[in-house]
Amino acid sequence: MIESESNVHFLKDSETALLALVRQKDQSAFRHLYDKYNKRIFALCLRLTGNAAMAEEATQEVLIQVWRKIDTFSGNSSLYTWLHSVASNTTISYMRTQKSWLTRVISNDEDEENSRHYEQAYVPGPDMSRLDRLIMRLPERARMVFVLHAVEGYRHEDIAKKLGTSTGTSKAQFHRAKNLIREWMDEE
Repeated sequence: MIESESNVHFLKDSETALLALVRQKDQSAFRHLYDKYNKRIFALCLRLTGNAAMAEEATQEVLIQVWRKIDTFSGNSSLYTWLHSVASNTTISYMRTQKSWLTRVISNDEDEENSRHYEQAYVPGPDMSRLDRLIMRLPERARMVFVLHAVEGYRHEDIAKKLGTSTGTSKAQFHRAKNLIREWMDEE
């Protein structure tokens, strides 16, 4: 067998060959996969969570899931499409567990105020695009729906399934997000 470092070097552009090595649990191949997709996965996690620290943790959870579930990738889509799906599902699940933890920590009297503070804790940096800065300001559900629909191209029916809500609620949250973004753009 050829050394895995060599394989990764020569097969950098071959997704199929890289995938085969990752499926064999080749750590250097997985490192290459990580290097290739980490920033894109983090960007999706950041847009969904609206919080850099949560996005970093969610990204790590996504990559753990990819390592565990790589054998479930059927090849019917591109690897990035599959990674994107794993990332959105894992991030949404991660956010639910964080919200659950937060609910247990915060008393009922302070719940609403502290939840709002927690969700808005991330302050977008100047290096972000104007739209990304506005997306980060959105309330959690509206932000998630907006990102999944407008940025990532999911249909409202699929978003509703991911978020455990109705299609109508997804559409309403998207409408809310669009209106808030328009309002904020007019203020700037």
